[in-house]
Amino acid sequence: MKFGVAINCFKIPVEDGIIEASKIGASGVQTYATTGAFSPEELTSDKKLLIKALLKENDLVFTALTADMGGYGFQIEKDNPERIEKTKKIIDLAEEFGAKVITTHVGVIPSDERHPRYEVLLKALVECGRYAKSKGVTVAIETGPEDAVTLKGFLDKTLGGVGVNLDPANFVMVTGQNPADAVYTLKDYIVHTHVKDGIMLKKTQPKIIYDHFASGGKGGINVKDYFLETVVGQGDVDYKSYLKALIEVGYDGYLTVERESGDDRIGDSIKAIEYVKGVLKELK
Repeated sequence: MKFGVAINCFKIPVEDGIIEASKIGASGVQTYATTGAFSPEELTSDKKLLIKALLKENDLVFTALTADMGGYGFQIEKDNPERIEKTKKIIDLAEEFGAKVITTHVGVIPSDERHPRYEVLLKALVECGRYAKSKGVTVAIETGPEDAVTLKGFLDKTLGGVGVNLDPANFVMVTGQNPADAVYTLKDYIVHTHVKDGIMLKKTQPKIIYDHFASGGKGGINVKDYFLETVVGQGDVDYKSYLKALIEVGYDGYLTVERESGDDRIGDSIKAIEYVKGVLKELK
């Protein structure tokens, strides 16, 4: 397996993030592409050439592009035509930069397939997936609001081009799903992973947490009461069993560090890579 780092978490320009990723020993980078400097609307031809040159110079590739639409993902049918078209533009950008994956939170997939939201989500992901597949790209749903069985059932109904970005910390912090068990359930769909850690402080329905984020923090709760992201190795993700599961199912893609909080995100990313390398060494 190879190591990547989500450079948008560093809160520095993409160019600087690429250089920092090279310094800490990563072989790939992931960055946010929905809005901002690396979005399809903002990237000029000259900027594209500069970033491609920097990647080559630092022997890096894009592990994935982040295509989060924000808000409620693809849950609101009237919003989906615009969001689908935006996703297609990011897929085109991924193809141009040689990235095989775009990652996104799609919204909360209901466990009951008869729920009206289920068909809305499925229709949107089938369209995005078909387009992605035609470009040699996979739209990877990031794990979080639903358990692995519900997510697999949904993925089984897509028509290709849709996979999983497995974030073990999201499972631990919000869903209460065992990440290793999730690997075995989702093994046929995992195309990208995040290295992140955390602790669940108080159990609640995952939809409450994700609706809070979707509403821009107007959900009437304080998420700090419910979970805490930690430095990798200091939370409740059992990395030994999780990595063992990834090895056993034959995953050989990127382990991309995503540090979304803390005052020293680059330093914490270095610690994460060192920690995971140590666990992998134990498993040999």
